[in-house]
Amino acid sequence: MPIHKVLTEEIHLWHCGDVDLYFFTSHCLTKRKPAVLKGIDLGPCTSKWTVDYLSQTVGSKEVKVHVSAVPQMDFLSKNFVYRTLPFDVFVKRAAEAKHAEYFISEDEKYYLRSLGEDPRKDIADLRRQFPLLADDIWVPEYFEKEQLFSTVFRIGSAGLQLWTHYDVMDNFLIQVTGKKRVVLYSPRDAPYLYLSGSKSEVLDVDMPNLKRYPLFAKAKRYECLLNAGEVLFIPALWFHNVTSEEFGVGVNVFWKHLPAECYDKTDTYGNKDLAAASRATQILDRALKTLDELPEEYKDFYGRKMVLRIQEKTYSTNYE
Repeated sequence: MPIHKVLTEEIHLWHCGDVDLYFFTSHCLTKRKPAVLKGIDLGPCTSKWTVDYLSQTVGSKEVKVHVSAVPQMDFLSKNFVYRTLPFDVFVKRAAEAKHAEYFISEDEKYYLRSLGEDPRKDIADLRRQFPLLADDIWVPEYFEKEQLFSTVFRIGSAGLQLWTHYDVMDNFLIQVTGKKRVVLYSPRDAPYLYLSGSKSEVLDVDMPNLKRYPLFAKAKRYECLLNAGEVLFIPALWFHNVTSEEFGVGVNVFWKHLPAECYDKTDTYGNKDLAAASRATQILDRALKTLDELPEEYKDFYGRKMVLRIQEKTYSTNYE
C-alpha cells in the first residue's frame, strides 16, 4: 500500500525569550496557542540530571516502563510491552543504543511515564514518586498553586516517538536534558486526525498512508525542536506527537485552567474528556441509536440536519 509524505505547510511555533508571569498570561495563555518558552530558570536539574546522578540518587526503586521493539509506539495497537525494572538499571538502558541485556531485542526502546502509587486512584506527583529529585527542578509558577494537577516525570530512549494525542488540561513540557521534536495540530483539525478516543490512528505523521487516511493531508502541522532548558506550553486540546531526538529527561506539568468541577473526578492522567463533554457524547450516542429506527434515506436526512444544528450551536469563530 503506498505511503505518501505530507505536503501541508509546516508552521514553526512562536519562540519567547525571558518569559515572566505577566508575559505568559497576557500573550501566551490568552492566545491559546503553543509556544516555546526560553530563559526560564528551571533550577539545578539542567546540569545535575545526568544518567549517573539519576541512577545514584533514585537507586533501585522499581519502575514500570514501556518497552518497544520499534521506535514508533502505538497506544491503540499496543505495539509495546510493560516491564518492571530497578530505576538505575532502566535509566542506563534507556541511554544506550544497544543493550547487552534486553526483553525483546538489543535495540529496543524504553519509555518511562511516572505514575501514582495506584494509577487508578493516584496522580503522578514528582515529590511523592521521586522525592530526592523534586527540589532539583523549579516549576514555572505561572498558575495558582491550587490549580496544579500533576507533575509527570518522563524519560525516553533516543529515537522514541509517542503517538499523537490531546490532553484536556493546559501543560508545560519541560525539557530538562536532551531534545525533542514536537509536532502539533490545532483542535480545529480534529476532523482530519482519525480519532479513537483522545488518540489519532495516524501513527506516522511524517510519512502517513494517505490512501487510508486521505483527510490527514488537510491538517495544518505546527512543529518545534525543544532543546534542553526550554519549556513548551501546550494548551488543552492541542494534539501533539513527540519524538526524542536523543536520550532525554523531562517533566510535564498539568494544571486545571478551568474550574475544578469541570473535570472528571476519576481522571488520574489528565486526558479524560470534561464531565459535560462526556455527558453530551452519551446523549449523542443515544440520539444516533434512535436514528437507526428510520429508513436509510430518512436517517441520512436527519443526520445531516443534526450536523448542521451542532455546527450552528457549538462551532466558534473566535480562534484559529
